Amino acid sequence: MKTVSMGLAALGMAALVTALPSAVRAQDDDDDHDRARDLYERGEIEGLADIMTIVRAKAPGEIVSVDLIRVEGKWIYRFQVVSADGRRRIVDVDAGAGGVLGDEGGHK
Repeated sequence: MKTVSMGLAALGMAALVTALPSAVRAQDDDDDHDRARDLYERGEIEGLADIMTIVRAKAPGEIVSVDLIRVEGKWIYRFQVVSADGRRRIVDVDAGAGGVLGDEGGHK
């Protein structure tokens, strides 16, 4: 009986540890959305929908991730796109000007 209780306790602890990063990430995602909205409202970055049109033309496929990062004083949208053949591409777009800065493509 003691072994079963210890096993259940360990399982519960593992579930808690696994869930914790998701809760922290969810808070970070909320902060990212708020920051992006504030930057957009101040006219510092272009809207995500407009930028996604540019990315889809450059790298057709499913956009699976978008990050808004700051590099050398510039806001950058970093997209991960998975093409129909399963290749992953990273496309960086200047969030202020809307131009594609880099395209790292062809990874499986």
